[in-house]
Amino acid sequence: MNHLKMTGLAAVAVGMGSAALATETLTAVHAFSPTLVYTQSFLQFVERVNERGEGVIQIDVRGGPEAIGMFQQADAVRDGVVDMAYTPGSFYAGALPEKDALVTSNRTAAEVRANGGIDLINEIHQQRMGVFYLGWFDSGVCYNLWTVNEPQLDADGNLSMSDVRLRGNPVYNAFFTNYLGAQVIDLPTGEVYSALERGVVNATGWTQIGLIDLRWNEFVNYRVEPCFFSTDLGVIINLDSWNALSPEAQAILQEVAIEHEISSTEAHRAQRDEEFARLAEGGMQAVTLEGDAAANYLRGAREETWNRMRGLMEAQPLDPNHYDMLLEHFYDFDRAGG
Repeated sequence: MNHLKMTGLAAVAVGMGSAALATETLTAVHAFSPTLVYTQSFLQFVERVNERGEGVIQIDVRGGPEAIGMFQQADAVRDGVVDMAYTPGSFYAGALPEKDALVTSNRTAAEVRANGGIDLINEIHQQRMGVFYLGWFDSGVCYNLWTVNEPQLDADGNLSMSDVRLRGNPVYNAFFTNYLGAQVIDLPTGEVYSALERGVVNATGWTQIGLIDLRWNEFVNYRVEPCFFSTDLGVIINLDSWNALSPEAQAILQEVAIEHEISSTEAHRAQRDEEFARLAEGGMQAVTLEGDAAANYLRGAREETWNRMRGLMEAQPLDPNHYDMLLEHFYDFDRAGG
């Protein structure tokens, strides 16, 4: 009797061990510090996956840029150092010029998911980098120029960049350099606070939300309107790691990602309004370009970036139809400003 009981217990233990082993785990990193609104969004996604995927799939977050440098994370995913990264496409632009379709998009992730654009950009990620593009998170948030000093306009109402030392990075340098003709100083996000503090730069591009998280509002006093571009934050997974997952694990990851594409867009719209109100209370002023000046500004942002994308795609050819297909999926000309 005791022997039978022990045998039964052993069988249960083996079964429990098998169930534990059946849980699949992906390691992950994120590009920005944990306090930034975008990282918080990614961590919410991770929490939802881990809740819904209990016993099937879990995401083990290893950290942010302190674990792997923000510009090295995409390579780390491609090479299998980690399985997953949440990062802007602009941080691996050299490997995937098509990411500019997201940068210049005026559609949300949900719209692009519905019209086949996410499938297309996923296909391109797999071909160029050997990674699976799981989802475009935090879309629908555009960028502004933020300045320490009051922006100057010329006689035609166009933005004058004389005496402006503009912090740049890969997402918007084609616009800043080729259209605005700005003096651009490339700096990673983590160095901008001290650069503003020391006067190394006196203007920066940044999204409509997150400025307060970064405390840049301690230095910048003006926001230039209209806003331009879109965030291009997404989740990429090593393709071998993705293919090794069970169909159930893949389904959970994809299901939660699609839900998060929608919920993150909605949450950020509300947060933008809240942050703009807080910034205004702190003295932030908006300077708005009007008429042709505004239209040309938006057109310059869009077309200079498209020109960059086209040139890089032609230098690294895949499918000659991809350029037109990307614009068709990611850009709605009927709602375009400028």
